Amino acid sequence: MQTYDAIVLGAGVIGSSVAYHLARLGCTNVLVLDRTQIGAGTTSQSSGILRTHYSVIENVRLAQASWQVFNDFAGYLGDEEASAGMVKCGYLIAAPDGSKLPPLRASLQAQQAQGIEVRLLDAREAQALLPIARFDDAALIGYEPEAGFADAYLVATSFARAARRLGVKIREGVEVEMLLLEGGKVAGVRTSQGTFFSDKVISTQNIWATDIERWTGIASPVVPERHAVLALETPSAPYTFQMPVYKDLGSPGMLYCRSYGGKQMLVSEGTVGETLASPDNEQGDIGIDYMVEVGAQVAERFPAYEAAGIASSWTGVYDVTPDWNPVLGGLPDVPGLVVGYGFSGHGFKLSPAVGRVLAQAALGLATDVDITAYALERFRNGGLLTGKYGLGAVS
Repeated sequence: MQTYDAIVLGAGVIGSSVAYHLARLGCTNVLVLDRTQIGAGTTSQSSGILRTHYSVIENVRLAQASWQVFNDFAGYLGDEEASAGMVKCGYLIAAPDGSKLPPLRASLQAQQAQGIEVRLLDAREAQALLPIARFDDAALIGYEPEAGFADAYLVATSFARAARRLGVKIREGVEVEMLLLEGGKVAGVRTSQGTFFSDKVISTQNIWATDIERWTGIASPVVPERHAVLALETPSAPYTFQMPVYKDLGSPGMLYCRSYGGKQMLVSEGTVGETLASPDNEQGDIGIDYMVEVGAQVAERFPAYEAAGIASSWTGVYDVTPDWNPVLGGLPDVPGLVVGYGFSGHGFKLSPAVGRVLAQAALGLATDVDITAYALERFRNGGLLTGKYGLGAVS
């Protein structure tokens, strides 16, 4: 009989963070199970943008706590070889006159109230930071200097290595087939490689979180949604590592852009994507119409990119809930089961803090950041965490 103090389902960036924080809190007899490999699922598809800007204040608090970890990642893990692949280039967000302007102003003020350094810039100041863009239509521009992007896969594998160093066991290539219950309480899991026992299971299964519904009968309001990412390049206007990430609330697709490889532009839309009939992490097709549509939006904001070439492209899958925000914490109807799913595109940004609060919740400890608002019950009682910019990845 293989018995553990806790079992974590999923070794992406969230699950690896949970495992590390369980061990850091003294719970070292932990087993992590992943259907493929550490960080090989949706984590590896992340655009890696790090920011604390959200219109939902609960997300701001989690992002702020996570940023403190990212800012000294090796020190936090106690591993001088650990790296988040951090590029601290700053984050610009702008809106023209219209419906996005009031929520942007309110969100920037909320960040400042949380003690986050956020500056208001004019068009001239913004263009000095991002000279390849035009800002003549911007009515409000916010700048978060302590922001940028990092490598989600590096973060996941670093959390996993630190967890293993503290005694956590991670088994890859294991399919979880069933959650075991005794008297309505968690008792362990049955898998493709045997049965493992524990009275604590933490599910971080992202797009596969509907397994929870199949196992327990408790609805899991999450759907897989595919999004496309393009890497554009033009020799005349390289998007360098020194230039900030840019969020364009004035474009139809609420584009987000960042440097990629030091000269290319990584770009995608921050809107609703393609809903999939079932969880599927494989690469999808990106139609020429989509490329043309996004290219036209890019050219409107970045004139030199009108003739840009597509250097590469890929798709990623979000685990999306009805309000585009995660479900975090214990499920009262199944004692011993803690969940973290439905991150809707911003799981990586929140992963250090989420890993810690889920570990605390599993161990019956008070959480560093209040996660009450993220409870599953909000979908029944109407307390949704809906972002103010409309459905999309900036909640």
